[in-house]
Amino acid sequence: MPDQCNFTIGTALPHLSRLRVGFDLVQISRIVDSITCFGDGFTKRLFTADELAYAGQGQGLVPQRLAARFAAKEAAIKALRWSNAGIGWKDIEVRKLPDGDCELALHGRAAELAKGMGMTSMSLSLSHDGDYAGAVVAVGFEPKTAPLVE
Repeated sequence: MPDQCNFTIGTALPHLSRLRVGFDLVQISRIVDSITCFGDGFTKRLFTADELAYAGQGQGLVPQRLAARFAAKEAAIKALRWSNAGIGWKDIEVRKLPDGDCELALHGRAAELAKGMGMTSMSLSLSHDGDYAGAVVAVGFEPKTAPLVE
């Protein structure tokens, strides 16, 4: 029987070389501690007005929603390799869509850098349970213009 699973990333699946993934996990109680200690100064530095308005809807979910949004921003920075790029926290925004899903919007320097990198898509998944909130961000880029060398 022939070996049907004999391939390497970059030859059989070249499109995967143009995908990056970032993940982050945040302890919700640390967000609560920061809000208690620093108040509006903390939240207004990290979150857009729309993020804060959404987090404030409903009862008792503000820390969970903010922790998930913080995790999303960190996951995006990791996926895009922007840890030293000088991106402002509010340049990465989590938007709640009418169907309940969330998406990331980039503003200012983040939008400029993403365009220059050839970013074509960005997907976001958020979750929170117990004292933790997490986010995964997957970023797609334009295909390479040079052909693969095998």
